[in-house]
Amino acid sequence: MSRYFLGVDGGQSSTVALIGDESGRVLGLGRAGPSNHVEAGDGRDKFIGALRECLSNACAEAGLDFERIVFASACLGFSGGPADKAALVSEAIRSERTLVTDDALVALSGALAGEPGIIVIAGTGSISFGRNGAGETARAGGWGYIYGDEGSAFWIVRQALRAALRFEEGWDYAASERLRNSLLKATGAKSANELMHRFYTSEFPRSRVAGLAKLVDAAAVAGDHVACVVMADAAEELKTLAGVVRGRLFETEDEVRVAYLGGVFASDLLLADFRELVEGAALNQVVAPLCGPAAGALLEAYRAAGVPCKLSDVPLEKP
Repeated sequence: MSRYFLGVDGGQSSTVALIGDESGRVLGLGRAGPSNHVEAGDGRDKFIGALRECLSNACAEAGLDFERIVFASACLGFSGGPADKAALVSEAIRSERTLVTDDALVALSGALAGEPGIIVIAGTGSISFGRNGAGETARAGGWGYIYGDEGSAFWIVRQALRAALRFEEGWDYAASERLRNSLLKATGAKSANELMHRFYTSEFPRSRVAGLAKLVDAAAVAGDHVACVVMADAAEELKTLAGVVRGRLFETEDEVRVAYLGGVFASDLLLADFRELVEGAALNQVVAPLCGPAAGALLEAYRAAGVPCKLSDVPLEKP
């Protein structure tokens, strides 16, 4: 009888499931809506619904019966951590063994195909996570936008707005005028002070604020001094996150691959700075992700079952 394995990446914007056979060949991919929150309002029902939908779609593509399948092993990695979700997974998924973890582990596993190393994730927030050859893990960051998220898109915009506010108040940030005007034009605000107050309202959730990081990058590319400093500082902060994890897991003489993931790294300017800083600090090699987080979750499902394999026929996880 065939045995099947399941990997799920549950995030703030979507949930992706991959089903693989005993050889590591991916048979089906399924997508659904977000599955990161479960406690507020109808969050529990939405969470279970997203899992069932993405699994149903993956089973349909794989030619499997969603209502009857029992997986040999399943791994699910969730944004926001597993604590409030683990008890609900069994209502949507039947598996002989189930690992519920956070998104950093499955992102690392996918990015480096299950091999040791470090990943730095910088999107709306930021975090670094690593695992060494002995299976030991460590993380740095991921504290949220109030206490951390250094180098993230939200952090970049916050630093840019601070510079714009200082320009308006005469703190000798004359080079911030271009950056300030770019932020005001994009948001329709009349002043940086007005924009700051709007950022405190529901009109600008964190994801919308973070989306403005592209403007800071564009201003830096155009030569705005303060924008260049903000982007360089972001790269330095992300390098620090990687360095903290490296110091906890690896020896000085170890050669370590450091993968990157998230929208912040779409900035060629920041990525170049990050690569130079990380590779100049130790025996590191900065690499692009080999696969996505759902593939990483699938690899962790095999690992949990003691089944060594390499994935094949891995589809793109983003549509």
